[in-house]
Amino acid sequence: MAGIETNSERFNMMWVGLLALSLVMMAGCSQKDHRIGLDEFLQIQDEFTQNAPADDAALSTVHLNSKLGQYTVGSGDVLELSISVPGVTEEQSALPTLVRVDHAGRIDIPQVGDVQVGGMELEEVEDAITAAYTPGIYTNPNDVSVYVGLKQAAPTNVLVHGAVTKPGLTKLRRTERNLLYAIHAAGGLSDISAAQVTLSRLRCPDDEVTLNIATREGLAKALSLDPLEDGDIITVETAKVNAIFVGGLVRAPQTQVYPPGVHINTLQAIAAAGGLRTDVSPRAATLIRRMPDGQDVHVKLDLNRLAIGEDPNLMLAAGDILWVPETTETRIQDWINKNIFIRAGLNASVSYNVSGIEFLNRHGSQSGGSGGGNLQDSFDPFGFLNRNAGINLIQSQTGG
Repeated sequence: MAGIETNSERFNMMWVGLLALSLVMMAGCSQKDHRIGLDEFLQIQDEFTQNAPADDAALSTVHLNSKLGQYTVGSGDVLELSISVPGVTEEQSALPTLVRVDHAGRIDIPQVGDVQVGGMELEEVEDAITAAYTPGIYTNPNDVSVYVGLKQAAPTNVLVHGAVTKPGLTKLRRTERNLLYAIHAAGGLSDISAAQVTLSRLRCPDDEVTLNIATREGLAKALSLDPLEDGDIITVETAKVNAIFVGGLVRAPQTQVYPPGVHINTLQAIAAAGGLRTDVSPRAATLIRRMPDGQDVHVKLDLNRLAIGEDPNLMLAAGDILWVPETTETRIQDWINKNIFIRAGLNASVSYNVSGIEFLNRHGSQSGGSGGGNLQDSFDPFGFLNRNAGINLIQSQTGG
């Protein structure tokens, strides 16, 4: 009897402590929750997207057409000419003539002299040469047949390095002296690219430009830049490592690091952390994210709604903190686990454990709970107390 009374006293003391702990926890819960709701967070994100600088669609279209249209002749280009005129045999006219466009955009044609061709497409150059022969030399334009081909475009050498497939010295034709063509000539962006590009001008070191070519605004700006020149340097930045910090009531709290370009959502991050702790019942998480204006927002996530798909499974961004915080409920559950199951362990008697379960159930029924629920279900959902009672029963029967 003395042993049973001692265990009973210890049991009562534990529940007095539990009651006091519960009151303290509940008092702490009265503090204001500074987290914002998921709907408010999604609205804030939409506002940042809508307030992003808009590009001039008409301007970008003009530049796009000018850069991606037909090739236009310029200084340094070598043209191949085949000209058929009266008095010249077919064999002679079939021999091509190579001419170089000078710094003023002109070429020198036999019998005609200088012809201005700078800025013209190849068909326009043919028309210009035909016009130069008539009516001064030949009265009928049909007597003159001209073919013009681009033998060699004047190259512009720029250095492209960083997160591209083939970094190094890149040659561009005169009409390709553009960031997009330069990156394409370097094999395109690599898998670890952040699409953030910096242009450094050799002749104008202070005229440095950084833009994101993965956005419409960045593309429009890239097309509107002055043509590249020999020696210009293009740096394509490598994407930052995607690090997400997951902690709190998860099995494996840690920093999760993913390769650049890999995107992780909330449920995936929790799964990668070993899932939620099963000895307690966490129901909410906090997402901490730094917004474009430099401010941190704290977002409350309902884990139950998230798990069943009622709330959106947010994609996490590099640098996000996903924290599953302690609550009054989880603190009480943790206290029971440590002070009843773990501390009592194999030294507690069968009477002690059964009394504890009965106390939980009796208290739950007295509180008017519906649906057959009781405090045992809430605070001992995994049957720790029952398992402890079973262990003690086996020991008593075996004399252990």
